[in-house]
Amino acid sequence: QVQLVESGGGLVQAGGSLRLSCVASGRTFRTGGMGWFRQAPGKEREFVAAISRIGGRTSYADSVKGRFTISRDNAKFSVYLQMNSLKPEDTAVYYCAVDTDRDWPVEYDYWGQGTQVTVSS
Repeated sequence: QVQLVESGGGLVQAGGSLRLSCVASGRTFRTGGMGWFRQAPGKEREFVAAISRIGGRTSYADSVKGRFTISRDNAKFSVYLQMNSLKPEDTAVYYCAVDTDRDWPVEYDYWGQGTQVTVSS
């Protein structure tokens, strides 16, 4: 079992920044590739960003490319999402997830409970 806990969400004005954190606990030696997803009210959950187990490879949704940066610190069992130039359409609950079987995430088997990000116009 791996537990993921997100933090860092909140209310911010458009153009502002937030940094989300996700800490893994439990059987953390199984932590593999990780990702961030988000779900806005009335919409399906969507991919935001992913990072490989060592951190050498990243991927982003087109909607956040150039504004968001995913990173990780394996010594702290943590993954981060730096969000800059936030827009109202970034408002959503943000979730981190892990694929414990692969260096690059393909099938996420553990999820956090989410942290709310609200961007006001």
